[in-house]
Amino acid sequence: MHLAKVIAKVVATQKTDKLVGGKLLVIKSVDETGKLMESETPFVAIDAVGAGVGDCVLVDWGGSVDNDMSMVGDMSIVGIVDTIEFE
Repeated sequence: MHLAKVIAKVVATQKTDKLVGGKLLVIKSVDETGKLMESETPFVAIDAVGAGVGDCVLVDWGGSVDNDMSMVGDMSIVGIVDTIEFE
């Protein structure tokens, strides 16, 4: 899993049938303090949890997402981060 921040929404009027009704969001990596990593490339992910612009989120991709047939993309937002606590 990966920490990221939602920075924008994607509006797509034409998309594959499996994506109809799904929300696409632009995400960018953050460090452990929640600060954007400016050198990182933004990505588009499918929102599975109701995230919105400004939210810090958990993102999963690749093999673990491929095993879940309800997730049609290769990158999905799977959690919204409330806090990050250090010991």
